Amino acid sequence: MSTLGNVLWMVLGGWLIFLIYLFGSLVLFITIIGIPFGIQTLKLAGLAIWPFGQRVEPGEKMSGVLHIIMNIIWIAVAGIEIAIIHAVLGCIFGITIIGIPFAKQHFKLALVALIPFGNEVKRADPRC
Repeated sequence: MSTLGNVLWMVLGGWLIFLIYLFGSLVLFITIIGIPFGIQTLKLAGLAIWPFGQRVEPGEKMSGVLHIIMNIIWIAVAGIEIAIIHAVLGCIFGITIIGIPFAKQHFKLALVALIPFGNEVKRADPRC
């Protein structure tokens, strides 16, 4: 079922979200300071290309409070805007019954887009 959802996601615009995140990641990799943020946008790109069958869960935290500082910088620069875009898209897709699975994926992307440091994207259990 997740394969069908992923194929429909790609056809209905998931490829565009993936390309935007990939481009943003490449731009961030140009500077040394942007590399940690580029890694997080690659995480978002990976989730945006194939969101069905993946879950977001708290991962191992960085040492000290570095992940908190990085999340604050991320939120101040782009996190809120990206999360709002995914939340609005989730609300739009959630209006129709057919769009509810896509709305759930956008809400999942909004969570990672708001606070990417400290969250990990993992494959969901195939038995579920």
